[in-house]
Amino acid sequence: MDKLLNFLGLCRRAGKLTTGNDAVVETVVKGESKLVIVADDVSPNTEKKLKKICDTNEVKLIKLKRSKEELSLAIGRFAAVASVTDSGFAQNVEKLTQQEATVYDKI
Repeated sequence: MDKLLNFLGLCRRAGKLTTGNDAVVETVVKGESKLVIVADDVSPNTEKKLKKICDTNEVKLIKLKRSKEELSLAIGRFAAVASVTDSGFAQNVEKLTQQEATVYDKI
């Protein structure tokens, strides 16, 4: 497993990672989310919806070059989308994804 997936597993064990579409949307709307990540094979509709919500709430959205299966194995539960709720963890995730992810900047 690579550094990014290992780190996401650590985020979850630390209680700083929220998974599931509805839970992620809730953390973004409440202002708790520092970063939202989506798997590479998430549905286009889900990605579009999350991008709109993230843009509205000024939260960065990162599309990983990892599948739902890879993300799920790393964090120990099924996940196509996740929200990092700690700014320190979010910064580290961003650093780890700089070379290998499509980043959606705030508009």
